[in-house]
Amino acid sequence: MNDTEDYIENVPHDVNYDTTQDPENARYFVSYTGVKLPVRMINPLEPEALRNRNTFIVAYFDGQERLEGFKKMVYGEVEISHKYEYDSAGIVRRAEIFMDGDTTELFFNENGAPTAA
Repeated sequence: MNDTEDYIENVPHDVNYDTTQDPENARYFVSYTGVKLPVRMINPLEPEALRNRNTFIVAYFDGQERLEGFKKMVYGEVEISHKYEYDSAGIVRRAEIFMDGDTTELFFNENGAPTAA
């Protein structure tokens, strides 16, 4: 059997993202923008729109609408994720970035500028 015949016999099934595993404060987006942390989510999606998408973002927000973190989903796998911690003034003080199997931790001063760990 060649690759084409195998594909026809074993057509990939649509894999629907299970939104029930996400916390109540989760929202969905097409992408994000920005170089300064936290990044900004753009192009919101309704949960029903995830059914036909291979790539999307699951973002989590706190009660003050600050981005707590997100994960970028690509073909059912987490490609990149961010987690943010804020101080009482709402400035990011710590970020955790997961990408390519590695986690990087970043720290920021009271002005939001990066600092040495």
